[in-house]
Amino acid sequence: MDAEQLAEIDGTATNRSLSTVKSDDLKKGALKRTPFSRFKKVHSRFKSPLQTRAAQSADVNPEEEVAELMKRREEVNLDIALLETEGYRVEELERHIDLLHEYNDIKDIGQTLLGRLAALRGTTTRDLYSHFGLELDD
Repeated sequence: MDAEQLAEIDGTATNRSLSTVKSDDLKKGALKRTPFSRFKKVHSRFKSPLQTRAAQSADVNPEEEVAELMKRREEVNLDIALLETEGYRVEELERHIDLLHEYNDIKDIGQTLLGRLAALRGTTTRDLYSHFGLELDD
């Protein structure tokens, strides 16, 4: 089934005129997936963020990068030592982080339920917060 048949079945068929490609345009590489647009960004090529990172990392000397990572590692080790002198234990911090993850998961589920309930009632989530006595910044 082609796009026209699907559009007729779906009921979205419209009479739109699309720009046609001329033979001169084909020579210039003007064959595009999108119809004619006066906006340049529509026809620009996709620029991967990975290419940008690769270009940036090409400028960095590997020795400098290793030195920077070693410096960062030393800073983190100093932060850990400072926390341990203040009485924190690594196991305690890991447990606290796990509990925070669990709390965030439960909160996400609650937000989803409030959103669905608001949609069913035809109201906003903000209205449901006040209805259930919840704070907006919870």
